Amino acid sequence: MSRPFNFSAGPAVLPEEVLERAAAEMLDWHGSGMSVMEMSHRGKEFISIYEAAEADLRELLAVPKDFSILFMQGGGIAENAVVPLNLSRGESADFVVTGAWSERSQKEARKYCTVNVAASSADTGYTTLPDAASWQLSRGARYVHVCSNETVHGVEMHELPDLKALGSEAPLVADISSHMLSRPVDWSRVGLAFGGAQKNVGPAGVTLVFVRQELLGHALAHCPSAFDYKIVSDNQSMYNTPPTYGIYIAGLTFQWLKAQGGVGAIEQRNIAKANLLYDFIDSSDFYVSRVAKNCRSRMNIPFFLADEKLNESFLAQAKARGLLQLKGYKTLGGMRASLYNAMPLAGVEALVGHMRDFEQKHA
Repeated sequence: MSRPFNFSAGPAVLPEEVLERAAAEMLDWHGSGMSVMEMSHRGKEFISIYEAAEADLRELLAVPKDFSILFMQGGGIAENAVVPLNLSRGESADFVVTGAWSERSQKEARKYCTVNVAASSADTGYTTLPDAASWQLSRGARYVHVCSNETVHGVEMHELPDLKALGSEAPLVADISSHMLSRPVDWSRVGLAFGGAQKNVGPAGVTLVFVRQELLGHALAHCPSAFDYKIVSDNQSMYNTPPTYGIYIAGLTFQWLKAQGGVGAIEQRNIAKANLLYDFIDSSDFYVSRVAKNCRSRMNIPFFLADEKLNESFLAQAKARGLLQLKGYKTLGGMRASLYNAMPLAGVEALVGHMRDFEQKHA
């Protein structure tokens, strides 16, 4: 019997091949006599796992040599504090607010620096993106923060902004949590990118940070040592005990992604999956997407039933068909289908089939 299709926004679906391999290696990793969870993070066995994972990740995203890749803890929420602790120097930073997560980011940063909201799409209910030409960037900002994919509101920047073209010399900080590894990254436009692993990478617990090395070494005096990017980088993410099992699963996921043809190939699959669902929604009067077409997320697709009294029935019947975790975010309501890398096209086809059948019964 096939597994259900899990549309959770995170922690999210993982490739079956990754889960099967992890299960096979659970009690004895490669003849070591140990589970990965039992290994010393400084032992040769785990060091080999870590080095392979870092190398594969650097290859998959074509991360330049002048970037450090850090395997940290605390998730994206912790990074909302860790970034200003490391980059702001207690001065100012610009924020582009396009949804729940960038709103949360700017509120947290206010504890450590002066925040300028350079642009916001709150007036449209976070269903659009403010045109970059309209951003009110400030002089002297230490960085400009964007969330390039808003997991709650389903808004995605399909191209990262070119800050130099906008007249800013500040580095771009991008929260890429919910679309990391779903598409290539233009590193020439990035100073720092971060994301929690629990979307496209692995289990909750690992936070990935990609930071241009010239930005290291400026942490505020009260920044905890374990969150000082330079200390973490100098110690190859081993300053404190890293989330070893999460890194192991991430490494298996990187191997799986390489076997799929890499990030370029998975992007094309993601486009096809998203188009299938959006095209069906747009063809129907029974369902609606409220996000502007030019900034719809490929990863997180919120949609609504025209008659929201039918929501619970829709979810119950979806679950009976093996379609799980479709309920929308608590503050937004409706439905949300997250189509991460490990979600096969067959899962989206099954969802569209359910939506079509449900509409025929209730329209």
